[in-house]
This record gives sequence, structure tokens and C-alpha cells, in this order.
Amino acid sequence: MKFIHLFIIFTLVNISIYAQEAISYHVSSPDEKIVLTCNPAQGTYSIIKGKKTILQNSKLGIIREDEDFTRSLKVVGSAERKLKEAYVMRNAKKKSITYTANELAISTKTPTGKRMNIIFRVSNDGAAFRYEFPEKDSSLRKIQSEQTSFHFPEGTLAWLQAKAEAQTGFEHTNPSYEVYYNMAIPVGTPSSSANGWVYPALFKTGDTWVMLTEAGLERNYCGTALQRLSPGGEYRINFPQEAEKIKGGALYPESTLPWITPWRIIAIGDLATIMESTLGTDLAPASRLKDLSFVKPGKAAWSWVLEKDKATIYPVQKKYIDYAADMNWQYCLIDANWDQTVGYDSVAVLANYARKKNVAMLLWYNSAGDWNTVEFTPRDKLLTHEKRVKEFSRLEKMGVKGIKIDFFGGDGQSMIAYYHDILTDAAAHHLLVNFHGATLPRGLQRTYPNLMTTEAVLGYEMITFGQDAANKAPQHMVASAMIRNAFDPMDFTPMCLYKIPNIERRTTAAFELATAVAFLSGIQHYAETPDGMGHVPVEVKDFLKALPAQWDDVKFIDGYPGKLYVVARKSGSKWYVTGLNGEPIDKPLALNLTFLKNKTGRLISSGNDNDSHNGFVGREVKIPASGELKIDLKKNDGFVAVFE
Repeated sequence: MKFIHLFIIFTLVNISIYAQEAISYHVSSPDEKIVLTCNPAQGTYSIIKGKKTILQNSKLGIIREDEDFTRSLKVVGSAERKLKEAYVMRNAKKKSITYTANELAISTKTPTGKRMNIIFRVSNDGAAFRYEFPEKDSSLRKIQSEQTSFHFPEGTLAWLQAKAEAQTGFEHTNPSYEVYYNMAIPVGTPSSSANGWVYPALFKTGDTWVMLTEAGLERNYCGTALQRLSPGGEYRINFPQEAEKIKGGALYPESTLPWITPWRIIAIGDLATIMESTLGTDLAPASRLKDLSFVKPGKAAWSWVLEKDKATIYPVQKKYIDYAADMNWQYCLIDANWDQTVGYDSVAVLANYARKKNVAMLLWYNSAGDWNTVEFTPRDKLLTHEKRVKEFSRLEKMGVKGIKIDFFGGDGQSMIAYYHDILTDAAAHHLLVNFHGATLPRGLQRTYPNLMTTEAVLGYEMITFGQDAANKAPQHMVASAMIRNAFDPMDFTPMCLYKIPNIERRTTAAFELATAVAFLSGIQHYAETPDGMGHVPVEVKDFLKALPAQWDDVKFIDGYPGKLYVVARKSGSKWYVTGLNGEPIDKPLALNLTFLKNKTGRLISSGNDNDSHNGFVGREVKIPASGELKIDLKKNDGFVAVFE
């Protein structure tokens, strides 16, 4: 009898354990097309869209120094709710945005009783999840690693950018998200860098596209990436390398409790869904700024990209202010070493001169610190709150409206906290911010609307440094517009309409013009010089003078990463349609513009040699009742069109 009694107990215990492990939780999108399934006890999740597997048997969980939250988790509760949130953006693909999703929160505990919640959200354009440690404790907790993974089906293709190794590159300034994309590679292909792959990461499984990124990155967490190796198409979260921190500061996440991690975002759908998605800001914290009166998107003249260091002198910068005023552009940026070659007092004079012409001044700064060896100045003026307050107060009195800060040192928690601190202190002094040599913003522009743009891309300056970069530019610019620029503003500093010194441009002038609409940036810094603009036809100059500084809506028209990008952007009652051909082949396009049917507009494109003005030709076009517009693009060519 005793043996039978023990057998029954043993059996019941095993049944209980099996039952716990067998329990799966489901949450679907509002349209019920995307379904996320989670098994907390096994530490796994999967996603399907329709009957198609998007992610299979992917991992969940976190390992803290004091506890393992990746196994033996017991569910102690769950809750569901519907979410609908409306918000406004000033430097994004849409102005008025509504985020609608279904949320599932699962409460778990470890065998020792420590708690972790897993929060899932599923919307019509994808899914997201994060971890929460709800207990209250003033002791510092440290995370060693994330188990989180994204396991793609066999045959999936990927568009990925390697994350450069820390302390490599120019004056030890990597990683700064400035590497070419690997196009359409099989999942499982190792990164060329031990530092893995950066976000956003784009995948295609069957006819479904998936984009991975993160948002809600607070000062108590590090920026993450995807690990170098992805056996079987399973990509795991990668923490930054040892050098990616401020000396003496935190590298990996550490915080007191309660504690919430960033959102892991998985955008899902056809290519139009991905290109129009706003998940990157939907999952970011709401604005923390009360006063937004100084947050004004715009366009900027900028001497350095084509004229380099020799142009950072008083008379040249005065000429660029006049140039910005003539083009109806709102800003003029003075780049590195201005404190030595122009000086604070003369910059104040320039700022006053610019103000009278309705142009605002922006100034460059070196972020360092000991994490780079770049000698450009001003440097070491932003490292502490006290130093920032002193410098920002001075700039505010001078009438300077914004700062460009360069050469950051990676994704360690202390470096991420530095970004937050700069944005907070800059806002207190009504300063707009542009981060260069920096990490991906990850939705920070919603939380701090004074963050107008961030580089985090192999931008136009690289084209000016060598012919090889110019040769790769068309494909790279199309890929950057569709991947890097998908959720966050991108300071590519585009558009040279005339000539690049000592470089043979591979794009047409019409391609260059099209980037002014295709690329999204709160402040768009244009590469073209005053002299170069003098060779541009009046119609093109008038187009740039009237080009909006921000957008109300977006429609993806056609494209494929690295090959073609056609997009429509709305401002007020006008629609701007633009296209970029990233390949060296002619492309006849038949664009579906039914939302513009029967409307008449103006098209600027490349003309034949005998009918164009410096590479451009303008003509009136009418969208027929069928909604189809036919355009012939040359190799590495582009176009812009405006309809009202």
C-alpha cells in the first residue's frame, strides 16, 4: 500500500508539472491575422500570420546575477487588455499616429519565489514583448544575458548590417552603425564582426517580411544587437563589447527594482506594411518634454560635407547663412573646430546675423571623453551635468538653436544614459540635438522630441572620401532608406546635384533630388553647396524652397531593398511621390497611384541630353482614372512629383 501511495503521489506531481509545462497562452492582433503563442514554463514563444510560421520555437528569458529567469518558471497569473493610444510626431513618416494592440501580461516566479512578468503586445503590423521585474528592492541587480531569440524558418533571407568591433575605425570611434548592408543573405550566415548585427534587421520568409528592432531603451539598460552566429536561423540578443561604455560606468544592464526592459519589436507583413509601420515609436515612451515651442523641424545648409575643414571660417559660414536664407531653409550648421577657426564671439555675431534672415545656427561638438582619440573641438564640454549646463547656457544666450554631437562610444548602459542626459539638459536650454557617430535612436525622438535626427548610417560623407563608396552609393542609399530609416530619423546628409570634388558620382541628379523626399530626418542637412546650387535649374530650386520640413502621412508604392524605393509623402493637401533606382539598369515603372487618380501634378526627372537642363526635365503629368503612372528610370536614376 505504501508503494502504491508513493506511486500515486509521484504520478500526480509529474502530471502537475506536465500540465504546467503544457499550458500555452495566445494573443492575437486586432484583425486576428497575427497570433503569438507563449509557453512560459518552457521559455518559448512562436508567431504565425494566417497559416504561415513567422518565428518558430524562439526563446524567452533573462539571466540576472542573482537568479535565472530562463527555466523552471511557474505562471502565477495572467491578464489581457486592449490598447489604443494616439500621439503626434514632428520628425517621422506620419504626424498623427494611433497605435492599437492587444496585450497579454503573464506573471511568473522562479522556484525561489523571485518574480518576472512577460508583457506581449500584438498589433496588425507586428508584435512586441518585454520583461518586467515587479518587486521593490533598493539593492542593485545586474543582468548577465538575455535568452531572447528570433528563430526563423529555413529558407528565410536577411538584409543585415554588421556591428563594427568596439574601438576600431577612425580614431577608435566604432561602433557607429556605419557599415554596408549584406543583401538577401541566407539566415544563419555569420556576421563579419564578432560584435554581431545591428538593428533594424530585415528578413523575408516566403512572401512575408519581418523587421526586428528595439524601443523603450531607458538609461538603466544597454543597447543590444543580434549575435554573430545564428545556427539554424535562430538569432539571439547580443550585449555590447567591453569597451562600449564610459570609464567607470556600467556596461551591462543594472538597476534597482522594479525594472522594465526595452521592447523587442517584430514588425510583420508585406513590404508596404513594414515601410508604413510606426512600431518603432509606438513602443517608445511618450514625450517627457513639457515645452515643445522650440522644436521646429527644418532643412539646413552645411559646408563641411563637400568643402571640408577649410570652409569652417567666418566668411564662408556667412555665405552659407545667406545660402540657407535664399533657399528658405531654416538652419545652418557650423562643423568641427569652429571654436578655434571662428570663435565663440564671432559665432554669436553669425547667430545674430542669421536670426535677422530667419535662419537658426547649429554647432558641432565632440562627445568625448576617453572613448575616442579624435582631436576635433569643442570636446570634453558635455561630460557632466554641470559642464552641460554651463555650455548650453552660453549657447542659449548666443542665440544658437541646436547642437550636433559626434563620436560616441557604443551601446553600454552608461553610454545610453549619456544620451538621455544630453537630451534632457539640452531641452532645458531649448536646444535641438543631432547625434553623429552614434547608436540607433530606437524611438528616442518620441520621448525627447528635441532629438531631431541621428546619423547611425554610412552617410554621404563616405561618398566624398573615395570612388568605391560612390560606386556603392545607389544600392546603399536605397537600402538605408528602407531599413535604417524605417522607424528612426536618419541624418544621411544627402543630395549633391552638381559635382562631388574628385569623385565621379554614379547617381543621376534626379536621383540625388529624390533623396530629399525619400530620406526622413527632423533636420535634413543638404550636401549641396551654394556654388553647386547655382548650376541647378530654377524649377528644381523652387521645389527645394517649397519642400515641407515634416510629413503628415506616407504610402509605400513599390520597391525592394537595395533595388528600388518608391514612396509617397503627404504634407497638407499635397502629395510628394519620389523614386530611387538603386541598380545600374533601366527600369520602366507602372506605379499604382489610385489614391491620386485624375489629379494633375508636376514631375521632375532625368531628361534626354537634348531636352534637359543640367540633367533635369520638368513636365506636367495627369494620373488617369486607372491610377497608373508610367515612368522610365535610367540606371541609378530617380524622380520627384508633386500632386495637389
